Amino acid sequence: MAKITYIEHNGTPHVVDVPNGLTVMEGARDNNIPGIEADCGGACACSTCHVYVAPEWVEKLPEKDDMEADMLDFAFEPDPVRSRLTCQLRVSDALDGLVVQMPEKQI
Repeated sequence: MAKITYIEHNGTPHVVDVPNGLTVMEGARDNNIPGIEADCGGACACSTCHVYVAPEWVEKLPEKDDMEADMLDFAFEPDPVRSRLTCQLRVSDALDGLVVQMPEKQI
């Protein structure tokens, strides 16, 4: 299980425990975190689970694959370094303490 902090665009934090094996997107969905829409249900077919990863976490995460990078082109104000799709981040003990911030809007 990993403790993940989701920060709404307005600065409101939500700290939740997310079971290993789920994605960061599923953790947001299961805990009713506002700001992550996840329209495609985690199939990496949209960009509505886009977040900005805290700078100290960028290098700790697996690299984006080509599909995620392509989908991020459709995200609202993507950051070339910090933007990630939460459906592509699988939760493990290594993600304990992860901090992500939602964009102003998803699309």
